[in-house]
Amino acid sequence: MSEIKEGYRYSEEHEWVKVTETGTLLVGISDFAQHQLGDIVFVELPEEGAKVEAGAGIGTIESVKTVSDLFAPLSGKVIRVNSGLQDEPQLVNESPYEEGWMIELEVSGDPEELLAGLLSPDAYKALID
Repeated sequence: MSEIKEGYRYSEEHEWVKVTETGTLLVGISDFAQHQLGDIVFVELPEEGAKVEAGAGIGTIESVKTVSDLFAPLSGKVIRVNSGLQDEPQLVNESPYEEGWMIELEVSGDPEELLAGLLSPDAYKALID
């Protein structure tokens, strides 16, 4: 069974979003998504400073099975990327919610209000069941 974390919000494309202590948003893919992909061998992420639009493609995730697009769950500016994934893409499989995060976004507006448009943990569980 896939782990779904409380305190996170989810997109229908299987990205998760978590508000940091500073009000920025960490983004990654869910445990369900990494299980579906299999062993991840490469992650392509946007550049720091890039502006991203909700629902737009922002990178790719390559596994031994397939290549999948990574989508921005919300609009904002990429202020940090997880550069550790360049050398260790398997962190997404090993720790999708902690060490396998992908980007950090700065958004305009109240992050909690923006997250209201994403799926709650219960709604995400219903989506994947």
